[in-house]
Formats: sequence, C-alpha cells, structure tokens
Amino acid sequence: MATLSLPRRPGLPALCAAVLLLPWPASAEVTFTKDIAPLLQNHCERCHRPGSIAPMSLVTYEEVRPYARAIRVRTSLRDKPGVMPPWMLEKNVGIQGFQDDPSLSDAQIAMIAEWVDNGAPRGNPDDMPPPLTWRGPNEWAIGEPDLIVKSKPFSMEAEAPDWWGSFDNVLTGLTEDRYVAAYEFHEVNDARGKEAEVTGGAAFTAALGVIHHGTVTALGPDGRPEPGGCCPTHEVGRNADWFDPRAGKPLRAGSSLAFNSMHLHANGRDTTGHIEIGFKFHPRGYVPAYKATGVMVATNHHLIDIPAGAKNLRVTGTGVLRENTKLTVFEPHMHAAGVRFCLEAIYGTTTETLNCAGYDHSWVLAYTYQPDTAPLLPKGTILRVVGYYDNTPANKNVVDPRNWQGGGHRSVDNMNLILGQGIAMTDAEFEAAVAERRGKLGVTGRQVVIGCPTCGVPPAPPRQQSRLAE
Repeated sequence: MATLSLPRRPGLPALCAAVLLLPWPASAEVTFTKDIAPLLQNHCERCHRPGSIAPMSLVTYEEVRPYARAIRVRTSLRDKPGVMPPWMLEKNVGIQGFQDDPSLSDAQIAMIAEWVDNGAPRGNPDDMPPPLTWRGPNEWAIGEPDLIVKSKPFSMEAEAPDWWGSFDNVLTGLTEDRYVAAYEFHEVNDARGKEAEVTGGAAFTAALGVIHHGTVTALGPDGRPEPGGCCPTHEVGRNADWFDPRAGKPLRAGSSLAFNSMHLHANGRDTTGHIEIGFKFHPRGYVPAYKATGVMVATNHHLIDIPAGAKNLRVTGTGVLRENTKLTVFEPHMHAAGVRFCLEAIYGTTTETLNCAGYDHSWVLAYTYQPDTAPLLPKGTILRVVGYYDNTPANKNVVDPRNWQGGGHRSVDNMNLILGQGIAMTDAEFEAAVAERRGKLGVTGRQVVIGCPTCGVPPAPPRQQSRLAE
C-alpha cells in the first residue's frame, strides 16, 4: 500500500533566546477533507469500505465522524494488539525494511490526534480527494490472480463447537508447470446479509468469517507435497504472500491442493461458504535461481507453562540453520495469550535481535523483508524465538484468565514459533549474496550489519601458491 507523504509542520528551531521571543505562526488547521480523508484512502479503505470485511466504512465524513475518538485510540497503539492499521512490527528494534507496510508514521498519528482533539472538523468540501474505485468486496491484494482454485463448500451452524478436520483435495486445473510469485487466501461466504439473526436488524458486519486457520498444501501429480513449501498457512487476518522473485514455488500440471488442519468456529449465523486461493505466476519460461525453503523454529508444546494471571511471561525456543539461508518472511505465530514476539540470531559469540512485533491473535500477520534487508544467515546460526504472554483480564483475547494454559493446537492453548520463509544457498551463492550486500551498504572494516553477521568480516584475500609447492 502506498504511504501518504505529509509536509513537515513548523516546530521550534534550535536558535537563540531572542528568536524564541518572536511570535511563531500557528500551524494550519487539520481537517477531514484536506488531511484525514487522503490518509484513510491510503491506509484504511481497503478494509473499511462498503461491502468489505471491516465492521464500519470510513469513506465519507458522515461515516468517519462517529468513530473519531476510536480512530485516535487505535492508531496510537503503534505496535500493540488492536492497532490500526494492523501492523505490529516494532520500529525501534532490529531490521526495518519491509514490503507493503501499511502502518502510519509518527507525524500521521500526531495529525490524527490533533484533528480529533480539535473537534474533528470537516474542512472545505473542495479539498476532498476524488473517491477511490474498488473492483468489489473480494478485492485481491496481489492484483487479479492468474489462477483461482476453489475449495469444496463448507457450512457452520450459528452456535456450534469449534471444528477441526480436513476438506477434500481439489485439482488446480493446471495443464502446464508454473512457478508461483504471489499467493492469497480468501474466505467467501453468505454471512453478510444475515445481521438480523444476531443483532435484531442493527447493522453488523464484523465476525463474518468462520475459518480461523487452515493449512493448504500443493500436491504434485503423484500426490506428494511440492518442494519449496507452497502454500503458507492461512490464519485469520493474514495478509497476502509475495515470494522471493528468484525462488518461485512450483505448481505443476495435474497438481492439486490439500486443505489439511482446517479450524472453523461459529459466528452467530448459519454460514455456508468456500475458500478461494489466488495465484500470481511468474512468466512462462521462468527458472528459479534459488531453492525456496521453509524456516520454522518452535518451542516444544510440553514446555509452554502459563499460569493463571501471568503477565509478561517469557517463553523461548531454539533451532539451528542447517543451510545458508536468506530469510524472506518473518511471521510470528502464537495463540490467544500471546502479545509480543521476537526473533534472535546467534552466530559465534554474537547475539542480535532481528525483529520484534506485537501479536494479536485476531490479526496474524506475515512481514516480508525488502530484498536488500532480508537476513543473510550462514549455516550453523542459532535462531531463538522469544514469546511474551499475558494471561490477565487486560488481554481481551483470553477467554478466562483464571485458567492455566499450556501448549496445544486450540486457540485456548498456546504455541510459540516462527512460520518463516526463505531461500537456501550453497556456500558460493551465499558468499556472492554477502558480497553484494556488503557493496550496497558500503561496509568497510568490521562494521555490524543486523541480519548479516558475516557482512562485517573482510573477505579472505586470494590464496597465494606456496614456494614449497613450486
């Protein structure tokens, strides 16, 4: 999503006291039409528009004004659970170069607060930007897919216990081998329009989905999983996936999709629907330069012990990279009690935090690194996942904080892991990637580069032939 660029507002210059005595011009009033509407278009309307998944539309002033103070609160959460737009990456820790970042800058958050605190004025109607055009409620973040595969229909009663199981496999219909560049998961159902069943006729659009998560696996014509790990696990609120352009994921002619480990929950309405998987392909003739790989480090379920009322409880787990790896996606995975997650890399005597992010089990997000910031980690690197848990009434995702929680697959149980993606490299490929990164960053000497522990190691000089060997 595009980030709105705002002009700098005047502030107090660091000048002498005599200058400070001069009158300072007041900043222009922040208004909806001139300042807030463009921001909402760039950061919010993809979900907050008529017919989309959000519980209210934020397009017109009349729609936005009743939620002004709520918008101020939610945007000010920054990297805490509940923040809007949903992007919980901590901006003062670790690597900061990520793709498709919809978050607001400090200046934008301050502008919203100023607008609300001044009474949320409408402003001049002539300042209102032209309305955005959306293709429809089932908008694809990856653009129009090259292939859409639909699951068999499913149904869920209005009031029923959670359901776990598998859907029937579905053929992709491909008649030629292709490589996947991007992937997106949509739930399509008939819950919209049934608001009267749960609200007595009042407008209500939240909780439309009944799928909490699902594992989708691409199977080759022989029924075996395709190499490279296509496709990522879907989770509620999850964003689309863009794979490394040099490591596309194969989807072959005669392939099928397996819908394993599906988790459905009731939403207060009898609901029938299906899943749509959208694929964007690389051009015909594309050949990947690298091998795609999954990167998962987890805490053993039996080691997760969260007492009733526990706050800021820390749980860790470790794993060792057996191949040189470029980590392309950072995706924390916890459950209802989780509120923060960090990924650390240990190489030799160096330990560094690659990234930290808040966690909200209602918005399970994948963070895709920009190509020039993705961690380059040599084989033997120890990855440590660090999760923080809040089992108190302050965490609204916890059903009953009086209960102990352990590890498990249900949302009322817990996990602590990274569902990462990356590309595996040979020693020669890895050395070339490090040299390229070193050159782009202008690294000299033994500088520390977060996520590239060997970038600051000077390259070895060419070996000279020994005189004894002559």
